[in-house]
Amino acid sequence: MKQLLLINDTAVNRISYYHVLLLMASLPFDMFYSHIILISFTLHTLIHLDKSKLKSLRTFKLLILPSVLFITIIATIYTINPKAAFNEWTLRIPLLLFPVVFLLNGLDLKKYRESLLMGFSLVCALTVFYLFAVVLVTVRFYHMPLRAIFGEGFTNHNFAGPLKIHATFFSFQLVIALVYLLSVLIRRVTSRSLRNVYSISCLILICGMVQLSSKSILFILFVAVNVVLPWFLLKGRQRRRYTLTGLLITVTAIAGILSISTFRDRYVTLLKDDISTDKTIPRNSDSRFERWRVAAARIKDKPLLGYGSGSEVSLLKDDFYNAKMYSSYLKGLNSHNQYISFVLKSGVWGLAIYILTLVYGFKIAFKRKDVLFISFMLIIAVVSVSENILDVDKGVMFYSFFFSFFLFSAPDNETIIKEQQKTDEYLIPLATNVLAATS
Repeated sequence: MKQLLLINDTAVNRISYYHVLLLMASLPFDMFYSHIILISFTLHTLIHLDKSKLKSLRTFKLLILPSVLFITIIATIYTINPKAAFNEWTLRIPLLLFPVVFLLNGLDLKKYRESLLMGFSLVCALTVFYLFAVVLVTVRFYHMPLRAIFGEGFTNHNFAGPLKIHATFFSFQLVIALVYLLSVLIRRVTSRSLRNVYSISCLILICGMVQLSSKSILFILFVAVNVVLPWFLLKGRQRRRYTLTGLLITVTAIAGILSISTFRDRYVTLLKDDISTDKTIPRNSDSRFERWRVAAARIKDKPLLGYGSGSEVSLLKDDFYNAKMYSSYLKGLNSHNQYISFVLKSGVWGLAIYILTLVYGFKIAFKRKDVLFISFMLIIAVVSVSENILDVDKGVMFYSFFFSFFLFSAPDNETIIKEQQKTDEYLIPLATNVLAATS
């Protein structure tokens, strides 16, 4: 574990490494920390800039990664809400900053990819452990029964409350952490003590995601663990054994989760309400489907160009009121769909660029057989259906950092071949054990 903090490199690169490590560790917490670290990392990179690195900026990736920011800037030209549009500029600056800094900085991300991801994963596990500790202390203080842990007061946003982070956005990070730790358990021969640490961390992360109760995230987790991991890291008999065991354990886990009323209401009842158009159903907020319908009606007037950056909330607020969707009106909600949001603000052309960006990411991820990159792209593509990921600071930071990180830290072919050879040597006994402990 010493390699997480002690690296053999130049002083400048060591400082860069600690910046990236701290930045990743700060992602689950208040945005103040990640922004301060990003500013410091940027200044450090500029102070020690090697002018020869400027040539690296002439790359196609520097057009792809910040494409969402470019859409925002162009759509500002005809916006109906200039103030909100410039606020979007500020929010989405990391989309350009991260790829530029990674290109100009002298740190070899490929060399330290594993250490950085391990540090991030362990911080996520410790953070979830802390949240469960807060829940247990609260339950004990108020002399509540232990089963109250699974009550509404300690799940979803209430569970993530101490961090002041949206439950779904925190779940993003936990998926990356869990997939990485599982891939380490599958790919590498490690000491028994480390395997125990990683397995316990996986269990904590899974429990955290269940407690956060994000419907879309658990679907992504199922695909990543039961499809992506075995398909790219296992072969033949090992793959079939892993997949079968994983499916059996997953079915058992789902049955156990749905036996608890809070989770059953969250995953079944609320899901039905969220896609329902029946306004006679009693509920605390309007369904996502109703918000999508209202936004789609507005899009019909300007499908090609949209209404400009920053226009979504102000436009929909009036429409929500006219549709008697008073909960959405009072809360000033957006459409809760990133694809619809792009069409509403920048028209079909903006949506096309965003989709092409996702296609590019998937293409590179599958070409490299990078299970973490694939899992990341799944998160973005799927959750974009239910959330405006790029209209929230935590969403922008997650998207901009990890998209850039995975593109610039791809392992070389020799490393991939060595890892595959290690996998073939010991996977038969390990695959089933890992699933039994973590799925």
